Amino acid sequence: MTTAPTLDASRVELPLHAAEVPWRTVVWNDPVNLMSYVSWVFRRHFGFDQPTAERLMMQVHTDGRAVLAEGNREQMERHVEAMHEYGLWATVEKVER
Repeated sequence: MTTAPTLDASRVELPLHAAEVPWRTVVWNDPVNLMSYVSWVFRRHFGFDQPTAERLMMQVHTDGRAVLAEGNREQMERHVEAMHEYGLWATVEKVER
């Protein structure tokens, strides 16, 4: 008697639907905006507490960029538009999984 092979559920990867592909909002360092202003924008728009906003602002300052949010593309594009309205440099990028 032969039995069908079993699949290891932890190794099966199903393709994501386009709406499920995660995207991220990235804010980039710029030579124009003050660090205090960038921290304020992060608190005001994303609702971060002061220590989190300052940590992310320092990441932008020292690493040149920081990821501020992850989600569907439409949400991330709205965040990027808002960052542009505040005068910050921001982009949307696909999360590589």
